[in-house]
Amino acid sequence: MTLTDMGPQPGSFDLETATTENTNYRTVAWTGRYLQLTLMSVPVGESIGLEMHPDTDQFLRLDAGTGRAQMGPEKDNLTFEQDVSDGWCILVPAGTWHNVINTGDAPMRLYVIYAPVHHAAGNIHRTAADAAHDEEAGTDNPPAWAEQPTSADPDQHADNH
Repeated sequence: MTLTDMGPQPGSFDLETATTENTNYRTVAWTGRYLQLTLMSVPVGESIGLEMHPDTDQFLRLDAGTGRAQMGPEKDNLTFEQDVSDGWCILVPAGTWHNVINTGDAPMRLYVIYAPVHHAAGNIHRTAADAAHDEEAGTDNPPAWAEQPTSADPDQHADNH
């Protein structure tokens, strides 16, 4: 399935099929004014990367694979751990350190809803390294038409990201 981020225009597609067919680390599928939908594929033994978004709530749902969700108030204090699999969701409040590790024997396929918008509209990162490069280069920013919090505190990433 081929998706094109239409920006804040109405749309509809088979989300489960798009998620399970996505082979990119992250594909921005739709960008609205207040929230964003991305698809992710995390290889066996890898993770989304331990990180914290001070002003962004996240909803993650697995459509394939198995993993371990970890969350907590500090990167060295992940007090929440839960095994997750197809059909499970993970709710990440803004300001919470979080990671999801692929513990299975196949790619972990999930979708993520960010509120507010978190990535450049339509951005595709084939690998986690590509995503990290764009973040460091400052080229993975929300579009100007997306509403952003006034504090704009920077995201934080553990060294392994």
